[in-house]
Amino acid sequence: MASPIPDPAPGSHPAPGSNPAPDSQPAPESHPVSDAHPAPGPTSAPGTPGQAAPATERATRIEAHGIDHIPDSERHGRPRDLFSVWAAANVNYLSLVIGGALVLMGLSLWQSVAVIVAGNLFWLLTGLLATSGPAAGAPSEVITRAMYGVIGNRAMNAVGGWLVSVCYFALNLAAAAAAAFALVEQAGITATTGIKAVVIVAIAALTLGISVYGHSMIMKLYLPMTLVLGAAFTVVGFCVLGHTDFSYRPAPPLNGSGLWAALLAGTTLVASGPLSYTTSADFSRYLPRTSPRKAIIGWTALGAFLPSVAVCSLGAFAATAVDMSDPQAALQEILPGWFHPVFLLALILGTISVNALTAYSAGLALQAVGVPVRRSVSVLFDGAVAVALTLYGLLVSNLLDTVSNSLQLIVVLIGPVMAIYAADILLRRFHYDGRALADETPGSPFWYTGGVNPAGALALAAGVGAAALCVDTLYTGPIAAALGGIDLSLPVGMAVSAALYAALTRTLTPVE
Repeated sequence: MASPIPDPAPGSHPAPGSNPAPDSQPAPESHPVSDAHPAPGPTSAPGTPGQAAPATERATRIEAHGIDHIPDSERHGRPRDLFSVWAAANVNYLSLVIGGALVLMGLSLWQSVAVIVAGNLFWLLTGLLATSGPAAGAPSEVITRAMYGVIGNRAMNAVGGWLVSVCYFALNLAAAAAAAFALVEQAGITATTGIKAVVIVAIAALTLGISVYGHSMIMKLYLPMTLVLGAAFTVVGFCVLGHTDFSYRPAPPLNGSGLWAALLAGTTLVASGPLSYTTSADFSRYLPRTSPRKAIIGWTALGAFLPSVAVCSLGAFAATAVDMSDPQAALQEILPGWFHPVFLLALILGTISVNALTAYSAGLALQAVGVPVRRSVSVLFDGAVAVALTLYGLLVSNLLDTVSNSLQLIVVLIGPVMAIYAADILLRRFHYDGRALADETPGSPFWYTGGVNPAGALALAAGVGAAALCVDTLYTGPIAAALGGIDLSLPVGMAVSAALYAALTRTLTPVE
């Protein structure tokens, strides 16, 4: 779903890379809109991991903060709490579809499993990005000001944050709606246009309810959601494994450039999931700044990696026995009749868990673009746009197909964005000044040149350009064509953007 050096004006203010002691001598803040105003008072010492949530951060209250800085007095929780957040979001229908697609691409079963494992290793980058949340006390949508500048970051959030998130929300909502339509039909109710509209709105309302209440509601609900989804997919796994042909190989098997093209395309397909979550700091930013970085990386990556590998592999296993071009219908041949309604409900719940995170980050992205609305309002607005897209796409035209095709090209953007964000974290040695990041005024530490960080802008442009030359999806780039359809857009785009960003940062805007 989501999602992120010399002085710009020499002598006017400290270099952004100087990273003074966190929260000491804070820069003026722009006071972004939040949903509540915590009582004024001194900031406490850094929070202790595992402490209880303060009154302003309770699951039964709408989250007080938007993109504003989280003070130490409101930090709480432990890195292990992140496990269930990422696990619930990855026990879903899409993972089954991706696993089945790998076999349909011509890979053998064990080649598919190898690709699934390799692609999901990119969750380590998602975990790395999550460390910036506690360091800054800010969401990813604000932290990326360090990479692109205040104005440049607004443009990045408009396209790479808000627009992409809303499109993913619409596509996921359409998938959940398809399962719900089947459930309605099984209940003996004809899925008329009116019924379909009600179903879509109902699923969206449940999703947005979680997103509006925000961070604490997500942390509270996602452990039981993980357990429920895990139990449902355990039954699916038991049924699928009983039909799996573990010696499956396509006839004829792929070889040469065709095999390499399929392996790289499959890895990119699987990796697009973790790479789309450049917003992982959104869900870790309430952790105390003293939280161990290795634990943050580990629990985030493990929470996503384990269920994603398991569910994707089930999709590949199932594809050796049934035609997974229509997974929902195909799995009816494997699953017992009594369990099929439960399976459909699990698909809906899994999509809600994914979309709640997507809508939450989309709301923060809209605020980061500069729209002066509360986070809860921005979430509802994003949901309304996504519902409208879904209704129009499912009931009127093929709009969702167009959106889906467009998002296939998103890898040329999300790979470089992820690489630049990871490079920045390493260059800054995991240190960010959250209060300086909150300052959007000209002359602020992250204003750079005209509000744009040239290192980030140039590195992103170069990375996207290099990836576009190597892509083989809706169109074939010249390098991909010369290589016989081998798509190197992901590794090339990430390598070019990360290397250039590091070089330009050391040259133009050195981090101390």
